[in-house]
Amino acid sequence: MSAIRISEIFGPTIQGEGALIGEPTVFVRSGGCDYRCVWCDSLHAVDSDYRGDWLPMQAQDIFERIEALSKGVPLTVSLSGGNPAIQDFGPLIALGKAKGYRFALETQGSLAKDWFKHLDQLILSPKPPSAQQKIDWRQFNACLDAAKEARTALKIVIFDDEDYRWAKEVADRYPSLQLYLQPGNHTPPPAHAPDASIDMQGIMDRMEWLVDKTLGDGWFAPRILPQLHVLLWGNKRGV
Repeated sequence: MSAIRISEIFGPTIQGEGALIGEPTVFVRSGGCDYRCVWCDSLHAVDSDYRGDWLPMQAQDIFERIEALSKGVPLTVSLSGGNPAIQDFGPLIALGKAKGYRFALETQGSLAKDWFKHLDQLILSPKPPSAQQKIDWRQFNACLDAAKEARTALKIVIFDDEDYRWAKEVADRYPSLQLYLQPGNHTPPPAHAPDASIDMQGIMDRMEWLVDKTLGDGWFAPRILPQLHVLLWGNKRGV
């Protein structure tokens, strides 16, 4: 069984965004990503400069850490990154579900894996134009197919009008999926300062703009939420 590169495991805390916002959660953040979004706020789990900090762990060791953090009480485990789909979380999910834990995964939808079907929640977060990444919609659709019975939702970060227009196009493409919109984190920390302060006023201004824009357009389908963890803790790691 191959090891999984782990950037950090922490919690319990609350899920800060999207479909499970506010839910008590243990986070398992893997290292490595096939994207390089220009505004990435998790460079410590993406950039190869941090590779030396990523710990190779077996599924059993990861699950033991989850159990220790949750004191053996089953809760939701969020698999994040980077892009967690790069690695094989199937064995970990099997261990956890046997003891009543629930698993959620957030990914940009660039890699489909068979073990997606064992998830309780799949959050697909395609990256908007401001990220400056190219999306393969065939792979994105393959992720949807792989998830099978898992609850699936869309989450899109919005920085500007172009992102907003693009999000509406994505919503039209996938009308059956619940869509969550959130304002972008305006000042992602530089690679050398992962705990740097953020422009909170800028984020709140973008949140207000996004609410006004969406409701003003009569677009009532998406749910508009802030990044709750950013409001509480900024860009601090491990919360």
